[in-house]
Amino acid sequence: MITKWPSPGKLNLFLHIIGRRSDGYHNLQTLFQLLDYGDTLLVENDRSGEIILLKSLSGVVDEKNIIVRAAKLLRDQAKLCSKLPDRVGATLKIEKRLPIGGGVGGGSSNAATVLVALNYLWDINFSVEQLAALGLKLGADVPVFIYGLSSFAEGIGELLTPIVLPNKWYIVIYPNVSINTFQIFNDPFLTRSTPYRQLRDLLLGESHNDCESIARHYCNELEQLINWVGLHAHPHLTGTGSCVFAEFPTKVLALQTLSLVPKRWAGFVARGINLSPLYNITMPRFEKKVK
Repeated sequence: MITKWPSPGKLNLFLHIIGRRSDGYHNLQTLFQLLDYGDTLLVENDRSGEIILLKSLSGVVDEKNIIVRAAKLLRDQAKLCSKLPDRVGATLKIEKRLPIGGGVGGGSSNAATVLVALNYLWDINFSVEQLAALGLKLGADVPVFIYGLSSFAEGIGELLTPIVLPNKWYIVIYPNVSINTFQIFNDPFLTRSTPYRQLRDLLLGESHNDCESIARHYCNELEQLINWVGLHAHPHLTGTGSCVFAEFPTKVLALQTLSLVPKRWAGFVARGINLSPLYNITMPRFEKKVK
């Protein structure tokens, strides 16, 4: 039987880089805002022993697709723990709405949803903490989608503090170009010394995205998009992607601005949420931990 699973997007409301680690990764402070807008994952589990991806991603070999890697990682780990029979498989399909390379968490969210869905469908019963540890092997943003809570993040993005944020409306615009995360984080001019601040100070004071100036330098289309959004609201870059967002007090105002977006760009309106649609599956265990 085919089952449907939500895969929500996110925004980085700010992204401060406070240092570079010896392993090449960066220590940061960021605020993840989950959205009520995202992809849908279709999953059918079976006894084929294969992980099959319907509708491959252009330019990406299926074996390197993050959702296939997530499924295989979970299967292999479960077998090591004797939680799965030898022949277990699944067919996966993504109904995409989130732009690829936009910084709205599409790939990371998809991987998290695969882990949560197959953990349930294969009856593995790994804890949320175990799933988050597996997700971290796939990407620093995966754990926040597994826990399913808007969160303040530190470390490389894996040290999460759940936070309740106002349910604001956002317009998110994609300039139809991707930003290379590796290139951004390895640029010699990237700011890596933003002072560490307590969460309370970050919420009350000014914040920014340290990657924005570098991304604008590499991508003229992004520069034009930020300037255009600036005519209507206060623009922000999300993560290291190319999507630009702005907040609005009402859905009507956000939709009015969306209607003005030049046709060469794509966009959507979403509301910030504090609980992921995966909450009912993941959160009961997590709540016990944080009480």
